[in-house]
Amino acid sequence: MKRAVILLSGGLDSVTVLAMAKQQGFACYTLSFNYGQRHNAELIAAATLSQQHGAVEHKVIDIDLRAIGGSALTDDKFDVPEQHQDGIPITYVPARNTVFLSIALGWAEVLSAQAIFVGVNAVDYSGYPDCRPEFVAAFEQLANLATKAGVEGQKLTVHAPLIKMTKAQIIQQGIKLGVDYAQTISCYQADTEGRACGICDSCRFRQQGFEQAGIADPTRYQPGVSPK
Repeated sequence: MKRAVILLSGGLDSVTVLAMAKQQGFACYTLSFNYGQRHNAELIAAATLSQQHGAVEHKVIDIDLRAIGGSALTDDKFDVPEQHQDGIPITYVPARNTVFLSIALGWAEVLSAQAIFVGVNAVDYSGYPDCRPEFVAAFEQLANLATKAGVEGQKLTVHAPLIKMTKAQIIQQGIKLGVDYAQTISCYQADTEGRACGICDSCRFRQQGFEQAGIADPTRYQPGVSPK
């Protein structure tokens, strides 16, 4: 059976990608990161979702991106913005997807996997440079140059099936595949129980997606929050 490593954050996009990979007949190995983000509720969600969708194995890798900081998600000097920002926002984590994909690549080579799946999106997203098609294509080229498997002709493909989809289209696809979005956590600053703030960029994109998809939003919000 063909194998794939799936980057699984516990959020809406990544679990949709997991369901898509499973539908395509891959044996799925899920990979999450404890990288110093503001909460670990998403890691708990990732473990639950991995089990629900029949992953063969789930790993959580510890990486301390707080050691370099530079992002509102990994550096307490910055607040998570509550208004939309032009340009690349402070929630961008420097080199995060490059680091995550590199470790996924290592595990894929160990597993003799044929693919890596990642839930990056270039439509309803916050302007992150490592969510663009050019980045995914460049990393795939690097992967096949930098590994023993690639040199020996065992080519690996980096799949980013959501990259040109709107958030509404992603949600509609996930519903067809049986994804329970109530189990997902997308908020940048969720509380310890995984309840969303309702005001960060990630919450806003998620809210808009459910509204445009015509599907009731199952997100659990923090007490007193009125989603915008």
